[in-house]
Amino acid sequence: MTSFEVERLVMSPAELKVREALGGRFTNWPVVYVLNGTREVYVGESRNFVGRMRQHLASPAKKSLEVARVILDDRFNKSVCLDLEAYLTSLFAGDGRYTVLNYNDRMIDSDYYARADYRATFNEIFERLRDEKLFERSIPEIENSDLFKLSPFKQLNTGQAVAVEAILEQLFKDLATGAGSTAVIQGDPGTGKTIVGIYLLKLLQDIAMSDPDETIEADSVFSELFTEQNRELLRDVKVGLVIPQQSLRSSVKKVFRHVPALSPKMVLSPFEVGAAREKWDLLVVDETHRLSQRANQPSGMQNKQFAQINERLFGADGANRSQLDWIRAQSTHQLFLIDSAQSVRPADLPAETQRELIDVAKAGERWHPLASQMRVRAQTDPHGLDYVEYVRRMLSDSPPAPQRFDGYELRMFDSLAEMHAEIRKRDEEFGLSRLVAGYAWEWKSKNDPNAYDIELDGCRLQWNRTDKDWINSPGSIDEVGSIHTVQGYDLNYAGVIIGPDLRFDEASGRIVFDRAHYFDKKGVESNGFLGRTYSDEEVLAFVRNIYAVLLTRGIRGTYVYVADAALDGHLRHYLPYAPR
Repeated sequence: MTSFEVERLVMSPAELKVREALGGRFTNWPVVYVLNGTREVYVGESRNFVGRMRQHLASPAKKSLEVARVILDDRFNKSVCLDLEAYLTSLFAGDGRYTVLNYNDRMIDSDYYARADYRATFNEIFERLRDEKLFERSIPEIENSDLFKLSPFKQLNTGQAVAVEAILEQLFKDLATGAGSTAVIQGDPGTGKTIVGIYLLKLLQDIAMSDPDETIEADSVFSELFTEQNRELLRDVKVGLVIPQQSLRSSVKKVFRHVPALSPKMVLSPFEVGAAREKWDLLVVDETHRLSQRANQPSGMQNKQFAQINERLFGADGANRSQLDWIRAQSTHQLFLIDSAQSVRPADLPAETQRELIDVAKAGERWHPLASQMRVRAQTDPHGLDYVEYVRRMLSDSPPAPQRFDGYELRMFDSLAEMHAEIRKRDEEFGLSRLVAGYAWEWKSKNDPNAYDIELDGCRLQWNRTDKDWINSPGSIDEVGSIHTVQGYDLNYAGVIIGPDLRFDEASGRIVFDRAHYFDKKGVESNGFLGRTYSDEEVLAFVRNIYAVLLTRGIRGTYVYVADAALDGHLRHYLPYAPR
């Protein structure tokens, strides 16, 4: 039986007078409300709805909001209302129909009594609002979208919130004194590094653009940051988000177009940072491990640009200069988001440079580790390894004890065609289910659209036809994505093809690299600038990283097909095998 009511009213002083006269739950009870106009929406909660509405009516920023829907439930309390407010805000942001006017200062994921029961009611409330045309898409459709997954309106867990608060408190002190700073957020895949970076930028913009007369609820985790002094410190402060990967950068730009406080112009490539004539006060660098050292670039134009940027910034094109140096030279404050185990090419920022960054941050008490896994829904035995560590160990020279993960569909296939068929089924059921693979086959279809790239067991497939937002592109369910199209993204189910670039050498009992079956030219080529060549053992470390990234994309499950028979037999000790 439905316990809630949704009352609709026009935003006007006369309407509020009527509601005030009614009293009760409109003046002295916790409620959640949704205000909307033609293109904008605001979600709030209050114990005194009438009083809060008068504040909104007086706000120029909310003059476009014409209709209020008040969600009433005798069971509501403050914790429930805060959770429902955050839940609806995140869904509105992911749906994309309306521009969300909320600050993101209260988007914190906090537990409370009987939360699971209330959450079931939240879904009913969503459907009621959807019936009233406030949402266009279903919850699964919203949750599968980049607008939702990369939104600044995601609820932070405790560890993420602690990191954001500490970073901003330190930043405001530095802005006041004029000192520069370097901070690091470090975490495994799925710990939400990208989300923290986006959330932090939105929160900074909220503080900078906040109306001094706007009431910031005292129970907001970040309410103490909304001060006149901080607003003044942020006056004319220039911020940016640097993303080395083209595909992820393109997706984040799309998200920023839907957020009033943010702009696609804030999302930058390292080359855009290096070539800019003006500097930034703060640069947040996502996937820092993917910044390039001085190496042969994907195009002749980028090689020329790399040299020109070094000459302009440092007076000469030195082989010791990397894109990290550009970031430092072009900004006063930097926040680096790092996972060293996700470096996938020799040209990526060297491991020792990443360690130096982390050491500097630790010395300044500006190192913020993230530990909670937010992506993979694999329940771990308290005495076992978490899923990410288990996968990394499985591919290493020190494999783990065999382990199972409850609540997660993890299994191997001996037929690529069968795995593809299962991925298709999961995509029909949940969406966002794709095949991905290591770069163990030539990209023939790049020049011949009728050619097939991967042919195994009578199954013929092509690599991704686009390198921008491939996951959401038409036909991607029948293509295979590479590391360069999926790093930084979530999938519901990932069908991972481990190609013949990895073999199991039974004589040594080790996983080894087979250069003859590796076709990422940038993954093996020598570095003439540094006078470096890369041995099979050195490239093996990158290829292991690639497969570890691919094997940790799936939220609900991961399927695995292994081309090398000996490696297939080896991995059967660690991964469940699909029944025939």
